[in-house]
Amino acid sequence: MEILRTPDERFRNLPGYGFAPHYVHVDGLRIHYVDEGPPDAPPVLLLHGEPSWSYLYRKLIPIITAAGYRAVAPDLVGFGRSDKPARRSAYTYANHVAWLKGLLFALDLQEITLVAQDWGGLLGLRLAAEHSSRFARIVAANTALPTGDQPLGLPFRLWQLFSQLTPRLPVGGIIRMGCVSRLPAAVVAAYNAPFPNERFKAGARQFPLLVPSSPNDPAAPANRRAWAVLRRWEKPFLTAFSDSDPITRGAERVFQARIPGAQGQPHTTIRQGGHFLQEDHGEQFAHIVVDFIRRTAPEKRPV
Repeated sequence: MEILRTPDERFRNLPGYGFAPHYVHVDGLRIHYVDEGPPDAPPVLLLHGEPSWSYLYRKLIPIITAAGYRAVAPDLVGFGRSDKPARRSAYTYANHVAWLKGLLFALDLQEITLVAQDWGGLLGLRLAAEHSSRFARIVAANTALPTGDQPLGLPFRLWQLFSQLTPRLPVGGIIRMGCVSRLPAAVVAAYNAPFPNERFKAGARQFPLLVPSSPNDPAAPANRRAWAVLRRWEKPFLTAFSDSDPITRGAERVFQARIPGAQGQPHTTIRQGGHFLQEDHGEQFAHIVVDFIRRTAPEKRPV
């Protein structure tokens, strides 16, 4: 398998992203992750989606660590500083789950607070369902866990079509279009940094086709099994969706209705936020996460 690796110099002097790189090796692939805060503190696992990378969480990480928690933000395989298989066939839903599981186990993360947006939810919710003993709570933001049993909607279909037909996938431009706020040119460039040319974008090209769109999709059975676990999930589950994302609009109501742990939680709608709410309102989102952890953490009994 041919593996592409983005040169390190493309990640120098990115605005707001001064975090030291960390790596684990899973199935012969080098996976990058940000790891900030006390190493023995409860971890907050920040999972990005398509076509972003851990840069998306740069506004959240300092607030989470200042609150005393450990922030772990991986780059999915094919994104950021992680390795990028050159062939699109390497990118399957099952492989992405396995790669993330490898990182989870390599770092031996326990008592995890999952923060998942976009594909971060499609992958993270699977991990939480399949390894529930490692997870303490979940924050779902502009994401879903489709099984192919319901139509995905016209906005997603149009995005899917665009992602396959455009001769050049404008990663930074896609992030910019998915925000309500105006992104500085240097920030748009930072989202382009992992991809020196189109050969590096095999994962970004393939992701839209991996979303289960029919009941016979290869990922549908595993996602249905994950939903069977989530329907019994009594640990705290919070939705923090934005009000201006046509792709995931309404998915928060599904989580709130189906997951026991979502009952009675202070679910939040972030105003004037696009699909990439971490860009539009990163600091607000970070405080929502920190407040949720503090409110749902078990009380420490005196010794």
